[in-house]
Amino acid sequence: MVFVLGLCVMLLKASADVGSIITSSVFENMLKHRNDAACEGKGFYTYDAFITAAKAFPAFGTTGDATTQKRELAAFFGQTSHETTGGWSSAPDGPYAWGYCSVREGSNTASTGYYGRGPIQLTHDYNYRDAGSAIGADLINQPDLVATDAVISFKTAIWFWMTAQGNKPSSHDVITNRWTPSAADTSAGRVAGYGVITNIINGGLECGKGQNDQVADRIGFYKRYCDLFGVAYGDNLDCYNQQPFA
Repeated sequence: MVFVLGLCVMLLKASADVGSIITSSVFENMLKHRNDAACEGKGFYTYDAFITAAKAFPAFGTTGDATTQKRELAAFFGQTSHETTGGWSSAPDGPYAWGYCSVREGSNTASTGYYGRGPIQLTHDYNYRDAGSAIGADLINQPDLVATDAVISFKTAIWFWMTAQGNKPSSHDVITNRWTPSAADTSAGRVAGYGVITNIINGGLECGKGQNDQVADRIGFYKRYCDLFGVAYGDNLDCYNQQPFA
């Protein structure tokens, strides 16, 4: 009995390890063009930085069964790859092999200001303040740490992913089946699935507007990563008919 219990604990620990799903070679295959010469962020996003950041959030990529864990990681990288994409329709290996190409939003190079930086393209002073408070970094006075320290950069993205804000659930709770839509959500067409994560991240600009390229791009990245992990996509991938969160 002791042996069986010990084996179960070992198996549980083995499955609850982001690095056992996204190994270094898997990371390179997922983001195979991130260090291309044409990418503004070449050399910035490293595997070790990702793993170090992930360990600061024990529930990230380790919640639920193996399928749920893989689907969460596919969703996280699907969304963040869209935010940092350098791909185009005829790009080598396809447009969805070009995630994590950029670090800074557009042509911004300033070390000050709260423009988009990092995998989630963290924006707004309140997000820099709250993310910094959560991870122990002074991002109000040093916002450019999100673009110069890869561990901090990944941590801000995972923090955003794991954190509910206002009437928005966390992306983590959505993808791990821990969110139940309220009556208001249901009335607004916001149903559980990858699509509502897009709504959480950028619903005001992308959701409730019918089919559009931005949402389709997020779905394309997500599907590629699900395919690499060998998991089904789940239902409700888009937010074309969802009203944005108020």
